Amino acid sequence: MAHIHLEDGSFTLIWVLVWWTCALLIIGIVLYLLRSKKTPGTGTITIAAFLTATSFAIFQVSLPFFGGVHLNLTPVIGILAGPFLGTLIVFIVNILSAAIGHGGWGLIGANVLVNVSEVVVAWVTYRGLKKITPGLFYRAGIATFAGLFTGNIVMILIILVSGIQGATQSAYMTLLGLSGLAAVNMGVAVVEAIITGLVVTYIGRMRPDLIGGGSS
Repeated sequence: MAHIHLEDGSFTLIWVLVWWTCALLIIGIVLYLLRSKKTPGTGTITIAAFLTATSFAIFQVSLPFFGGVHLNLTPVIGILAGPFLGTLIVFIVNILSAAIGHGGWGLIGANVLVNVSEVVVAWVTYRGLKKITPGLFYRAGIATFAGLFTGNIVMILIILVSGIQGATQSAYMTLLGLSGLAAVNMGVAVVEAIITGLVVTYIGRMRPDLIGGGSS
């Protein structure tokens, strides 16, 4: 949902390096934590591979609304794969997307931070609602909306902090424009929340062992 669709050169080199460094630091921590745990089972690896392929494919489909919006399935990645594997999944998806021209290479670091925030918040919300809202559809739907809302906030903050090279409008006008984009994204987030709720509910009926909330 939230993704910084800017070309390479939009951010100054220093901010490109800052966001890449933050992203790589998170990736490093995740890899360390994964190595310290038991090796993921073949079922978990299969789900992670399926989520990576599906997210990448869906991510490239632009819906013809308000100049083009898209789904990215980051919340369902968090719900099914957990925050650790979910972080690696969105990192791979962003690299593959940049390779085909969907987002600049220099912005991968920033976009990974945006998408990781969506994965983590969706996972935390989904697990946190277990005692309050036991129904899978509502838990997944609320978790999806919360994750995507967070991703939009992170996206706006990164752009405002970094600034856009060559932009002549003030920070206030940039914020207004980004707020409008976020409002459109959140409208689509409602659709993604419904889809995620249906998907998680279906999986919960067919393969309940796959939606234990994933700790990795």
